[in-house]
Amino acid sequence: MNRFIIAATASMLATAAFADGHGGVTEEMLANDTASTGDVLTNGMGRHLQRHSPLEILNKENVKNLVPAWAFSLGGEKQRGQETQPIVHDGVMYITGSYSRMYAIDIKTGQELWQYDARLPEGILPCCDVVNRGAAIYGENIYFGTLDARIVALNQKTGDVVWNKKIADYKAGYSYTAAPLIVNGLIITGNSGGEFGIVGEVQARSAETGDIVWTRPVIEGHMGTLNGEESTMTGTLNATWPGDMWKTGGGATWLGGSYDADTDTLVFGTGNPAPWNSHLRNAGAPTEGNVGDNLYAASRLGIDPATGEIKWHYQTTPREGWDYDGVNEVVAYEDRSGNKRYATADRNGFFYVLNREDGAFVSAVPFVKDITWAEGIDDTGRPIFAEDNRPGDPSAAADGKKGEVVFSSPSFLGGKNWMPMAHSPKTGLFYVPSNEWGMDIWNEPITYKKGAAYLGSGFTIKPNYDDHIGSLKAIDPDTGETKWEFKNNAPLWGGVMTTAGGLVFTGTPEGEFIAFDDETGEQLWSFQTGSGVIGQPITWEQDGEQYVTVISGWGGAVPLWGGEVAKKVNYLNQGGLLWTFRLPAQLAAN
Repeated sequence: MNRFIIAATASMLATAAFADGHGGVTEEMLANDTASTGDVLTNGMGRHLQRHSPLEILNKENVKNLVPAWAFSLGGEKQRGQETQPIVHDGVMYITGSYSRMYAIDIKTGQELWQYDARLPEGILPCCDVVNRGAAIYGENIYFGTLDARIVALNQKTGDVVWNKKIADYKAGYSYTAAPLIVNGLIITGNSGGEFGIVGEVQARSAETGDIVWTRPVIEGHMGTLNGEESTMTGTLNATWPGDMWKTGGGATWLGGSYDADTDTLVFGTGNPAPWNSHLRNAGAPTEGNVGDNLYAASRLGIDPATGEIKWHYQTTPREGWDYDGVNEVVAYEDRSGNKRYATADRNGFFYVLNREDGAFVSAVPFVKDITWAEGIDDTGRPIFAEDNRPGDPSAAADGKKGEVVFSSPSFLGGKNWMPMAHSPKTGLFYVPSNEWGMDIWNEPITYKKGAAYLGSGFTIKPNYDDHIGSLKAIDPDTGETKWEFKNNAPLWGGVMTTAGGLVFTGTPEGEFIAFDDETGEQLWSFQTGSGVIGQPITWEQDGEQYVTVISGWGGAVPLWGGEVAKKVNYLNQGGLLWTFRLPAQLAAN
């Protein structure tokens, strides 16, 4: 056996023994999260990220009786966007808040037990608001990342720091906003900062000590590490990148990953290549083979959790030139024929189905209207580019300062951005929060400077339709058909959850938290939360009653980057309020 694999296996076994030896949350508990209805231990309500609960105490007939149980204010002046997904364990709820804060809350009363504030340094460079998307739990610790690109382990009972480790240099543009992932005693993290010429990477650490076990850069030419030694190069140097551009190639792994236990595979998405100006990356004209594709940016990667080696890759947007990050979540599921599949709704506007054994392309269909950058996806899974819709080369312009302006749809904020979709094994459908918008976009000259924005593009986002931007769609992955659609005036920016009771939950920037019929899309219940819902709902069972929780607090990328769209929603109020609802036992039969 390879000595790297032997060392990695020993490290994983020792780390896994940490949880078993100290009590608390174990690998077995994480693996059983979806079926265990009394808690929520993973981001995604299962590491496959289906965001589905088997609970059916709350259902289509009685959801009208869902009422507030308690609310918790994040307090102070630190508001902005609230995108967290709560974790629930042993009578305590853990949430993260904007500006890298964490709270422990009694789930019966809503009373704060402790609060941790990361005390961020001056000079942090978050791209898209000061958000945080949640925590991970293992052993007796709770873990979360901070905007200055660190990962922190806190004691679950006290909030005291157990360890605090640096992921990357925030002064170079790195940050961290995703919920970490725990697999076999390793805490797995990505990084943020794709607009600053950073290099995307996945890191695995011992959950007990925080020490790095392996690293895997996701841009060709960079070396991975295993137990402190160089392991293998990612890809082949200069195979798809010109000159030294791979050194600042982007590909941020900013949304984190999922874990497919059936194939023992981590699945991570990678962001846009840097800079946005594709002509500088030799991607401005048709190419031979994959030269100019800029691997492994705008891709999905299957990674060995023991060693960090890349098992497979699928690039959703080769020759990327519109900021169509490939980070959107990859959900493991079984189709109606029993085939093991992955599904992912890409920022580029296409909904993809991949094979779980090797990440091979199965199918792709548009899930938003008016896609302009490609005419479709061919039988190999490669886009059929609409070459006239690539932003122009500024070097070909008369003044050399601004390339030809084109209108592209979807906008760079994507047909779907970070907000997680949900799957229902009951209906077989995926429920995808999407947006119908486009942009005027053009390229500009740019050179890399550490810690400075590295775009080489300008843009203005515009709504595609007068009556809506947001669109929650129920998509059949077997046929590509949209079964129903809910249209919303403002962009949808929050997560979705399904239940065995036949319900689909999500929220709107206007503050409505809504339950839909999973088969018809009929609105069965709603509650006005007082601010925009861009968080991720969860549900659990307590004392025989079903509870639902979501955070309310408008913010995120839309107010910062949304152009004309941002002006359309500038009346929306910020907030920071965690709402928990319950179905009283005496009303469950009604």
